[in-house]
Amino acid sequence: MAQHKMGFWSVVAVGVGGMVGGGIFAVLGLAVQLSQGGAPLAFAIAGAIALLTTYAYAQLSITFPSRGGTVTFLNKAYGTGVFTGGLNLLLWLSYIVMLSLYASAFGSYGSVFFPESAQGWAKHGLISAAIIGVTGLNLLSADLIGRVESWIVAFKLSILALFIALGIRGVDPSRLQPASWASPLAIISGGMIIFLAFEGFELMANTAEDVQRPERTLPRAYYSAVSFVLVLYILIAGTAVGSMPLDQVVAAKEYALAAAAKPFMGQAGFSLVAIAALLSTASALNATLYGTSRLSYIVAKSGELPVALEKKIWNQPIEGLLITSGLTLIVANVFDVSGISTMGSSGFLMIFAAVNFANVRLYQQTHSYRWISGLGAMACLGAVIVLLQHTAQTQPRNLWVVVAMVSLAFAIEALYRQFARRSIHLHDSAD
Repeated sequence: MAQHKMGFWSVVAVGVGGMVGGGIFAVLGLAVQLSQGGAPLAFAIAGAIALLTTYAYAQLSITFPSRGGTVTFLNKAYGTGVFTGGLNLLLWLSYIVMLSLYASAFGSYGSVFFPESAQGWAKHGLISAAIIGVTGLNLLSADLIGRVESWIVAFKLSILALFIALGIRGVDPSRLQPASWASPLAIISGGMIIFLAFEGFELMANTAEDVQRPERTLPRAYYSAVSFVLVLYILIAGTAVGSMPLDQVVAAKEYALAAAAKPFMGQAGFSLVAIAALLSTASALNATLYGTSRLSYIVAKSGELPVALEKKIWNQPIEGLLITSGLTLIVANVFDVSGISTMGSSGFLMIFAAVNFANVRLYQQTHSYRWISGLGAMACLGAVIVLLQHTAQTQPRNLWVVVAMVSLAFAIEALYRQFARRSIHLHDSAD
């Protein structure tokens, strides 16, 4: 029986669903705190770097169609040494951080329905309940939320469109003037710390094997999905900043989107956006946990992680799922949204720099313009430098956490290769 192939709109839906997950609900307040009235520009800068990187992903996806996505691209470009294995582990850790962001956002938005005195413990209780609940869902029926995922995506996009349509009429242009912006370095740093709100386009690479006419469909789908989300985020940020005093947005940092809806949608709008955030972050948590546990399976299958992680029970990579969930529980409950965003954005920017360089190395096979991916790689590396420099000045603790995360990825890989003596081999897709 022939397998149904994905068309243009199906691939775009994967990208948009991956990007407009829980990210925008979690990081809007952080963007405003760092960039102030320049928050729309911060989103534009982050989106521009994502758009540059989509060129490498599109070309590599066409040439090496694989459910392994980024893992396959890195292995093809750099071989199977410690460098590639470390990058693959960094990708896994970055997704764990992403899961932590979704869980943190779920806890923050859910806690607003509790009395103010109880919101602290309610947030952490909801964070833990969300992670444990979604882990159980993945163990029992991983596709349960997947069956209604398209409806959840449609619902959250409708709520965001309503937020923009109602709010944009009451925007005060003076709140968006350059006089209200933070310094240029702070705006760029703000864009980089919220970069992980765009990273979901990477999931489109995993669909490449199943796409109709990939050489035509994939590039259009990548550029369309990222461009749409870029415009959407700029409009959301502009509406939020233009409708509400900056100090009030920052005060409600962890549930800023719901707070920003209140001036023009009332308490009902606040509750509606909060409910949309809960649904969005829960579905994003489920989909990302499902994918991340399989990422650990793919990396283990190539010999870069212990063999236990490539075992399946009930057709599920149980060990990878439980380890991923356990680490997510720790990160989500220990770090605040700023620390989580710094870790996640730094990790993904480093990975995307490596993917851009991968396309530069493989340009003859991918029939690419090297200068575009070269520019993308330099933009990603420059973004990491700016982000880490700003973090060193404002929150040095978070800088050391990032250093520890990157060091841990490469140290684990180096030690594992030293003692495991497993053969390393390429796998283009999950079995």
